[in-house]
Amino acid sequence: MAYQAMDTFLKALEERNFVAPAMNTTNLEMTIAIVEAAEETGCPVMVQIAPTNVKLSGYDYIAEIVKKAAENVSVPVTLHLDHGMSFEDVKKAVDAGFASVMIDASTLDYEENINLTKEVVEYCHQRGVLVEAELGELSGKEDDHVAEDAAQTDASLCKDFAERTGIDLLAVSIGNIHGIDQAPELNFQLLQEIKDNVEVPLVIHGGSGIPDEALAKLKDYGVRKVNLASDLRKAFITAVGKRYEANNNEYNLISVLLDAQKAVKETAVPKFKALNG
Repeated sequence: MAYQAMDTFLKALEERNFVAPAMNTTNLEMTIAIVEAAEETGCPVMVQIAPTNVKLSGYDYIAEIVKKAAENVSVPVTLHLDHGMSFEDVKKAVDAGFASVMIDASTLDYEENINLTKEVVEYCHQRGVLVEAELGELSGKEDDHVAEDAAQTDASLCKDFAERTGIDLLAVSIGNIHGIDQAPELNFQLLQEIKDNVEVPLVIHGGSGIPDEALAKLKDYGVRKVNLASDLRKAFITAVGKRYEANNNEYNLISVLLDAQKAVKETAVPKFKALNG
């Protein structure tokens, strides 16, 4: 199936009552593993990458990799910019052909968040690109950024925020945590309140640390996208590390990377099943 525009992709999720894993890639091997896991489970997938990781491949390269991988599977595949922190991040992703972007202005005050998000929405919608924004802030570690304090989403602000910005997806903080170093405690009552206040699909970041039984409940609360990154990266690094430990004179790079690719796929498959099983 060819690479899909995000509006088409979201309609497919609604029709099938699916939650799309939004899995962070960094390179060719991780991208192939993610898309193959989607094909094996029959689930749509968002491949995504953050500006902090795109420095390895560049926006254009990663877009071409994802689009090429999508040609080889029967499930819907799309590409998303994760945690764009500036208008320039967004513009680079849009120019490269990303289907959707996240503008993360969650650390700004409420009105500043609205103003930057609205500017991004106007730019992206003119170019057929959908926009995710965040209200509330997660604790934990996201790449090189460490946030010690969380600010859970204020459900009473969600309707105003969505209407004034025109966003297409809303990322919320309900006890979810970036990374896998801490145990999240999801507030499903808050998630229900948010769902009751907005019509846009909801997004949960920090999916790697959320237990499978909690992941399985998210579709009942208006969630259509769950971000997963840390456990996939850990699987890749661990596989490479094991090969080095087995032979610190290893030089068969293809064999090592194929092991890493396999490890990422084996980590991804259960997440698809947990979300949509």
